[in-house]
Amino acid sequence: MDVGTISLVLLIGLMLLLAIGMPLGLASAVLAVLVLVMKFEPALLTAPWDFGEGLLTGRFGSGPLNILSQKIFGLLTDYVLISIPLFIFMASLLERSGIAKSMYSSLNVWLSRTRGGIAIVTSIMAVIMAAMSGIIGGEVVLLGLIALPQMLRLGYDQNLAIGTICASGSLGTMIPPSIVLIIFGLITETSIKALFTAAFLPGFMLASFIIIYIIIRTQMNPALAPLPADDPNDPRGAEKAKLFGAFLAILAAGFSTALFLRALFFTVTGQNAVIANVDPITMGQPQHVWITAIAVAISLALIFFVFKTHRAKRGWAMGKGLVAPIVVIGVVLGSIYGGISGITEAAAMGVIAVFLISLFRGEASVELVWDSLMRTLKSTGTIIWVTIGAATLAGAYTIAGGPTYVANLIVSADLPTMGILLVMMLILLFMGAFMDWVGIVLLIIPVFLPIVQRLPIEEIGLFGTLQPKYLSVWFGVLFTMNMQVSFLSPPFGPAAFYLKSVAPPHISLTDIFKGFLPFICIQLAALSVLLIYPPIVEILLE
Repeated sequence: MDVGTISLVLLIGLMLLLAIGMPLGLASAVLAVLVLVMKFEPALLTAPWDFGEGLLTGRFGSGPLNILSQKIFGLLTDYVLISIPLFIFMASLLERSGIAKSMYSSLNVWLSRTRGGIAIVTSIMAVIMAAMSGIIGGEVVLLGLIALPQMLRLGYDQNLAIGTICASGSLGTMIPPSIVLIIFGLITETSIKALFTAAFLPGFMLASFIIIYIIIRTQMNPALAPLPADDPNDPRGAEKAKLFGAFLAILAAGFSTALFLRALFFTVTGQNAVIANVDPITMGQPQHVWITAIAVAISLALIFFVFKTHRAKRGWAMGKGLVAPIVVIGVVLGSIYGGISGITEAAAMGVIAVFLISLFRGEASVELVWDSLMRTLKSTGTIIWVTIGAATLAGAYTIAGGPTYVANLIVSADLPTMGILLVMMLILLFMGAFMDWVGIVLLIIPVFLPIVQRLPIEEIGLFGTLQPKYLSVWFGVLFTMNMQVSFLSPPFGPAAFYLKSVAPPHISLTDIFKGFLPFICIQLAALSVLLIYPPIVEILLE
């Protein structure tokens, strides 16, 4: 059977199976079998009792089946894949401990008298949570439990509150350590560290767009975000700024001290000796000893002589809830970018850091760990099951020649480079409204990426020129930004269902999707920036 017919049957079959409620993993596995049969033994469809010619039925472990099994085995035995359950476990510990709630309280203290402050606090908290775990569902649920009742109690517009929680809560898709980026890197053999680095600016750009929208919208219509009742004990104006400065000085002192001890250790032990063709230890060279020592001295001078100790004590009491998240982010991302460990080891160190912090706070318990482990098991099982099914279908379609057929079909349409990219984005947006991102990255990316790699590099984007070596990285970030939209897109829109599970009964799914509309437009604006100016992903890579 020709590839065109197989592709049409595959598309229709996938839509029908998903429409009747069949899980993506099972649907993918069923269609994978169908693709192999249609391509290599169509006789099984017309006369199944004859068992075909034996290519699929008589020689198990050979031919197409052997290639398919090797593909699945290689994917599921990749060492980096271990980081996914570790990040999920870390997110579960964060959600069930009081770390996130303390962070929300501290952020709320600093922005309590700002118009739309609770919504801004929610967005900032989501960014921090995303940078700690890279998990989406848990963030939306947690923000729904903490922030939604607070915003509704203060009289915030329901649509604004819902959209802020779901759009911000899904930032874990973009902001490293994103699991979406990890899976993309595994499938396309792209450096996950490079993907993380490249995604920083686009991720924080999207977060900034959300915060700017909240500020502008609430300033134009103050009724959307009433200010809370005045508390005479709250610091105001310049005094609050000084308290915040004192808190930042304490953080700077602690961070500088840690870097000083690190550089001193490597210098005393002689482990930072310059070796040819070996990258030097990050912030561990002899010159860093005196640089960090100066930073410590400046921070202490600010605490004792500028802000004074009484402000430092009060500022610390107001902001100490932010310390634990900053430590976790430092452990995870600092380990990766400091050259201390890889992605998997950093995830494990993050888990240990969160557990130790919970233990120090008196929140660690057998029940906490057990509940987190059970949630990790369920979430990981779902991801692995979908991964196996989608990888099977992707492998079968590849063996059948599907990617080459689709690539030739798109290229032969004689569209300009931007037209081809826009068609891809529309397809991804459409698929994202009906499918889980795991299935999309496994099924569609192996088809789209080779097409993108064949496009003239100078015609990609409208401003600036992307370096060829970063093409796969850029497309990975572009794809991830597209998947960011899918978390809000009806009818699939998983963020809506996450929030519905913890929202008050009077808030329906229709209400939730209605609140998404302006935030979907914001996400599409961020996606447009990546399409128009691709070199944005290179800024931190250089």
